[in-house]
Amino acid sequence: MQIPYELALGWRYTRAGRATRRNGFISFISGVSMLGIALGVAALIIVLSVMNGFQKEVRDRMLSVVSHIEIFTPGGDAMPDVAKTMAEARQNPNVIGAAPFVAAQALVARGEDMRGALLRGIDPALEPEVTDMATGIQQQALQALTPGSFNVVLGSELARILGVEAGDQVTLVAPSGQVTPAGVVPRLKQMNVVGTFNSGHYEYDSALVLMHYEDAAKLFRLEGPTGVRLKLKNLHDAPEVVQQLAKTLSGHLLIRDWTQQNKTWFAAVLVEKRMMFIILTLIVAVAAFNLVTTLVMTVTDKRADIAILRTLGASPKSIMGVFVVQGALVGVIGTLAGLALGLLIACNIDVIVPAIERALHTSFLPKDIYLISRMPSEPQSADIVPITVISLILAFVATLYPSWRASRVNPAEALRYE
Repeated sequence: MQIPYELALGWRYTRAGRATRRNGFISFISGVSMLGIALGVAALIIVLSVMNGFQKEVRDRMLSVVSHIEIFTPGGDAMPDVAKTMAEARQNPNVIGAAPFVAAQALVARGEDMRGALLRGIDPALEPEVTDMATGIQQQALQALTPGSFNVVLGSELARILGVEAGDQVTLVAPSGQVTPAGVVPRLKQMNVVGTFNSGHYEYDSALVLMHYEDAAKLFRLEGPTGVRLKLKNLHDAPEVVQQLAKTLSGHLLIRDWTQQNKTWFAAVLVEKRMMFIILTLIVAVAAFNLVTTLVMTVTDKRADIAILRTLGASPKSIMGVFVVQGALVGVIGTLAGLALGLLIACNIDVIVPAIERALHTSFLPKDIYLISRMPSEPQSADIVPITVISLILAFVATLYPSWRASRVNPAEALRYE
C-alpha cells in the first residue's frame, strides 16, 4: 500500500535535523515542544491520580465511622417503630445491613479536663453490619457494651487528650439538666472506659464516644433509638437508594446519605480537583502552542521545497496537510510519551515517594499532621481520557495557522532568489 506523500513528508520534516546541521535548531525546538507536552500530560495524570487517591483514602476512613444512609426522626426524638423501619429498609435489594442508633452531644470530663463529644448509642450485635469501625474494635470491648453497664468506648485521640485508658472512669455531662430546688443542675453520669478505637480520621477519633443504645436512651431520657443506620452494596448508589426509601418507608422520617453528611468537604475536593485540572491544562496548552513556533520556522526554512512541490502540481490543501501531519505527529508522540510516563509514576508512586523520602531523609506526609502517612494514587479513566483528548486537540489546533500560511506560499516569490 502506497503511503500518501503528505504523511511521508510530514514525518520526514518531523525528523529533520537528526542528520543535518542546517535544521538542527528547528529539530531542537520541535523536541522541546514534544517534551513540554509529555511533561504537561504526565503532570496532569500524576496530580489527578494522587488527588483521587487522597479522596478515596479519606472517604474510606470516613465511611468506617459514618454509615452509608441514616434514617432519623425530626428533632432527634425517639423513632416510633424501629423494628418496622429496619424491616422496610431491608426490603430494598441494595441494603445489606441495618442497625439502630442514638445520636446526641455531651461533655466528657476527666478531672479538670473536659471535651465536647458526639455520643453514639449502638447495638453491639448489629453495628458490624453497618460500619467497618466496629469490626476493628476489640471484641471484648464491644461485648462489654451491655445494657445497664454504662460502659463506653472512646476514640483514641479523645482518650489520649483526657489521659484515660481501658479500666478508667470518665464523667459524662448531659446537656439537658434536671430541675431541683437549687435550680437546673446538669445530669452527670460516671462511665467505665472499656476500650478505644482508631478510625484514622481525626475528627471522629477526637470526639466520638460509643455506648449501648439503651444506656444512651436512659441518659438522654428517650424512649428508644433515634434512628437507623444502613449499609449498601455499592456506596455510590446511596443518593438513588435514598430516593427509593423515601417512597417505601412509612411514617414521617428524614433520610440522608453519606454525601450529604459531609457535603462541604466533598464539594471542596471537587472544586480543588477542577481547578488543578484547569491550571495544569494550561501547561499542556503552552507546550502545544510552542508548535506554532516550530512550524513557522519550518515553513520559512522550507519555502523553496514548498514552491517546488507547488510547481509539480501539489495543491494548497496538500501543502497544508504536510505541516498538519508534522505538528500532529509531535503532539501525538508527546501525548503518548506523557501518558506512559504519567501512568508509570502514578501506578508506582507508593514505591517512588518512599525512595525519595529515604534519599532526602524527610517525610512528605508526617503522621502527626496528615490523616495518612503514605502517598495514595488512583488513576481513573475518567481523568486520563479527557487529558489525552484535550492534549491532542490543542496540538492539532496549534498546527492550523502555520499550515495555512504554508499553503499560501507563492512559488514565484519563493524561488526568486534561489
